[in-house]
Amino acid sequence: MLTRPEDVDGHASTVVSPPYPPAGDGALLTWRESLTAPPIVRSRERRAGRDDAAAGGQPRRQTVSLIIPTLNEAENIPWVLERIPSIVDEVIIVDGHSSDDTVKVARAVRPDVVVVNQRFRGKGDAVRVALAAATSDLIVMIDADGSMEPSEIYRFVTPLMNGYDLVKGSRYLAGGGSEDLTLLRRLGNSVLVWMTNMMFLVRFTDLCYGFCSFRRDCVPALALTAHGFEIETELIVRALKADLRIAEVPSTELQRRRGTSNLRTFRDGQRVLRTLLRERIIRKPRPVVDPIDQRVLQEWRTVAGDVCLAQASGHPLEERSLL
Repeated sequence: MLTRPEDVDGHASTVVSPPYPPAGDGALLTWRESLTAPPIVRSRERRAGRDDAAAGGQPRRQTVSLIIPTLNEAENIPWVLERIPSIVDEVIIVDGHSSDDTVKVARAVRPDVVVVNQRFRGKGDAVRVALAAATSDLIVMIDADGSMEPSEIYRFVTPLMNGYDLVKGSRYLAGGGSEDLTLLRRLGNSVLVWMTNMMFLVRFTDLCYGFCSFRRDCVPALALTAHGFEIETELIVRALKADLRIAEVPSTELQRRRGTSNLRTFRDGQRVLRTLLRERIIRKPRPVVDPIDQRVLQEWRTVAGDVCLAQASGHPLEERSLL
């Protein structure tokens, strides 16, 4: 049940969400239809002038993009792609210079997947590239290693359709949990959650967990700049500073299916800590300074040459090829 502090009339109200759907295509389609009717009145959106109604006065179904940063996840990506519920309209994979067949395997499993090559390095850059490529109203972010259950996407979409701007997963809420938290990671996360709650006067139960969702029209307010795993913390803290409406939902973290994680506990923990301290002190977002990979420079040089040849021959190059 999602509790909302105000209604259009200024009175307290409660929006009751149906239970999460069971697995199966029939249940997914039924749930998908239920997300569009009846339309939910959102006072905040009405004040901002947003209109989700389609022609004829019928509620317009809000589309969903799923973004998946990948780096050498050829063994894990099929499991993730095969379990994506039908409510997702667009799947975007951002490949971080994988040396295996991640992209080839992803396209074989799901031919409609949109593949965007990462220009720099790090999860933060991958997320920013994916956000720029997403075209749907709502965006869900999930990892490619199989540690997050795609069927939980409904938990992250439903609050957005009930007036929230950003939804973050929590392994510590009732109904959530983790099969992969070591004692060291659990301790570090607890300390960082405590610091975040003290610094920003909030009551989060989890912080360093990348399963989240947000409205696409809220992305510019986040002004993301992080390069590594600290992007998850920066996203949440920037949402707080932008006065966005945030919800936590329970989520279960599974063990990574195969391979070795790119997360480094001490290194990335320090980067998260620096992000918290910086965001608490500095009000304005820092500028983005990207280290450009030499391989990317060579690719850009090739594309630039193709553009010049196309202009000289009078045949314009397709815009998509420039990405």
